[in-house]
Amino acid sequence: MSRMDRYQKIHKESQRAEQKNNFSVRKEVNQPKDHYQDYQADHYDEDDYQTPQKKRRFGFRRNKEKRPKRKSSFKKKIFKFLLLFILIEVASFFVGKVQAELDSSIPQQEVMTFNGVSSGTGNKNILLLGSDSREGETARADTIMVLNIDSGKPKLASFMRDTYVNIPGYGYDKINSAYAYGGADLLRQTLELNFGITCRYYAIVDFKTFEKAIDAIFSSGVKIDAEKDLDLDGVFINQGIQKMDGHTLLQYARFRMDEEGDFGRVRRQQQVMSAIFGQMKNPLVLLRLPYAAGKVWGYTATDLPMTHMVVNSLHVAKGVSGIERLSIPVEGSWQFGEYDVGSVLDIDEEMNRQAAQAFFNQ
Repeated sequence: MSRMDRYQKIHKESQRAEQKNNFSVRKEVNQPKDHYQDYQADHYDEDDYQTPQKKRRFGFRRNKEKRPKRKSSFKKKIFKFLLLFILIEVASFFVGKVQAELDSSIPQQEVMTFNGVSSGTGNKNILLLGSDSREGETARADTIMVLNIDSGKPKLASFMRDTYVNIPGYGYDKINSAYAYGGADLLRQTLELNFGITCRYYAIVDFKTFEKAIDAIFSSGVKIDAEKDLDLDGVFINQGIQKMDGHTLLQYARFRMDEEGDFGRVRRQQQVMSAIFGQMKNPLVLLRLPYAAGKVWGYTATDLPMTHMVVNSLHVAKGVSGIERLSIPVEGSWQFGEYDVGSVLDIDEEMNRQAAQAFFNQ
C-alpha cells in the first residue's frame, strides 16, 4: 500500500469516528478563548500542577501572593535609640549615686524612722527639710517645706521656723524645735496636729548637698532675679537678673538679716524653688538631671522611692511653668509674741489650719 493510500484510509476512519461520536477537532480548536479556559477549569485542578512550568503548560495564571509590607526600619532605629538613651540615663543616675556615697567631704546622713501616711484623698506629700548640721551642735531644720507632686501641678508650702505650735509630748515651742527633739517623724506629727497636713515621705538635704546638687544640674548657674543688693558673708549679690552657682544661691535663700526677717527668707526660698523648677525645661539640664538626681539621692537621707518621681514625672514637668506656693502663717493670721523660748510668731491656729487644708485639698 502506497503512502497516499495509507493517508486516505486514516482520513476516512477519522471522519467515521467524528460522525459516530459527534466530535470535531476543528470546532474545538476554533472555540473562543474563554470557553477553552472554562473547559480547563472544569477538567483540571490547579493544585495538581504545582510547578510553574506545568501551570504555564495548562494555561493557569500564577496568582501573585500579597507579601506583607516590611516594617519601617526608621521606626526600629528610633526604638533602639530611645532604648539606648534610657539605659544611659539610668546608668548616669547610679554613677552619680555611687559617687555621692563615696564622697567623704560630706557626712552621710542616717536614714530615720518615719511613719508616714497618705492623705485622706490619697495624696503622698513629701516633707522636705533643709538641715544645717554643724560639728558639735544638734542639727537644726532651718527649712521646712511640704511638697506635693501627685495631684496635678506641684504645690509647695513653707513653714516659718519661728511659728509657735504644739509639739506632741513637748508642749508649745518653735516648729523647728520638733526636729531637734525627735527628728523628721516628730515634725511630721507636729504638722498633722496643728495644720491637718499628712506626709507620706521625707527628705533631708544638708546645705552642702544643696550646693553640689545645684552645680551638678546647672553647670552655668541658676537664673534668678535678686530682690536687692546683699552682702552675705563675703558673697556679694547685686539686685537684678543674674546667674548664681550653688553656694551663692544658698546664701541668697538663707539670708534673713533685714527688716523682713524670716518672712523675706521664706519668700526667697520659694523663689529659688520656682527658678529651679522653671529652668529644668532646658534640654541640656534634662540630660544632666539623672546624674544630678543620683548624687542628691546619694547625699540625702530619704525614704522617697524613685518610682514615685518617675510615675509623677508628668506632674513634675508642669512645675516648669511655675508651682503653686503657700507660706504659713498666712497673711493676717499672726503676731509677734514673747515666751520662754524667745521671740515667736503667735498664730491663729484655726485660720492657718483651714488655709493649709484648702491648699492641699485635704
